[in-house]
Amino acid sequence: MSTPSVALVTGSNKGIGFAVVRSLCKQFIGDVYLTARDPGLGVAAVQSLQSEGLNPLFHQLDINDINSIRKVRDFMKEKYGGLDVLINNAGIAFKVEDSTPFGIQADVTLRTNFFSTRDVCNELLPIIKPQGRVVNVSSVCSSMALKKCSQDLQAKFTSDTITEDELVKLMEKFVEDAKSGVHVQQGWPNWGYGVSKIGVTVLSRIQARRLKEERPQDRILLNACCPGWVRTDMAGPQATKSPDEGAVTLVYLALLPPEADEPHGQFVIDKKVQNW
Repeated sequence: MSTPSVALVTGSNKGIGFAVVRSLCKQFIGDVYLTARDPGLGVAAVQSLQSEGLNPLFHQLDINDINSIRKVRDFMKEKYGGLDVLINNAGIAFKVEDSTPFGIQADVTLRTNFFSTRDVCNELLPIIKPQGRVVNVSSVCSSMALKKCSQDLQAKFTSDTITEDELVKLMEKFVEDAKSGVHVQQGWPNWGYGVSKIGVTVLSRIQARRLKEERPQDRILLNACCPGWVRTDMAGPQATKSPDEGAVTLVYLALLPPEADEPHGQFVIDKKVQNW
C-alpha cells in the first residue's frame, strides 16, 4: 500500500475553512484534515460533514501554540511522510465597533494572522512533498492597506528582494508604533487587519522565491489569495459570497495539476493573478 496523499486546512471548523474541507473531500484524492483549536468544535464539524456523506479526519491545531503546530508536523511526517496540500486559513479580525485599544488590536491581529501563520509555514513547509501545494489566505485588504502606506513602506513591501527578516522587523515595528500611538505618523494605515494581510501576501512572495531557489526540482506551488467578501462570523451576514463560493479560489490553488508551474508566489483573486 502506498501512502495516501494528505491535505490540511487550518482554522477549518467553520466559515471558509469548513467549506474548503467540504470541497476537498469531494475533489482531492487522499485524506483531508479539518483542524480546530477546540477539539469539541472540530469533532462536531467533522460529524456535520460525515452527515453529508463525506469523510474528513480531525487533528487539533492551535496556530498560536508552537507545540500544537509541531505535534501536527510530527504526526504528518510519521503517518504520511509529509504533507501534499497546506491551506493556511486560520485568522482573526476585530469588529469595526470593537472598543479594544488600537495598539492591542494590532498586536493580537498580527500575532495570529502574520506571526502564527509564519510559524505554521516554518514548521510545515520543510515537510511539503514534491508537487505539493501551499495556499496562504490573505485578503484584498492587503492591497487596499498597501495603498494607504507611505511611499517608503510601499517600496519595501513590493520589493522583489525583501527578506523574511526584513518583513518580520516591519511587522514588529507596526505593532510597536501602534502601541505608542505613532503608527499614522510613521506611514502606516489605521488598520491592523489590513497590515496583517500585507504581511501574509509579502511572506508568500518571499516563501515562493525561496522554494524556487532551494527546491527547484520539487515543483511546489505556493500562493496567497483572497476568498472575497464571504458571509462568515468574521465578515457578517451582508457579505456577497457564500462560504462555498469563498472556497473556490483556495481549492483551485490547492488542486493545481502536477505538471503546472504557475501561478507561484502570486496574489490571486477569483482564480486570477493580481498585480502587487
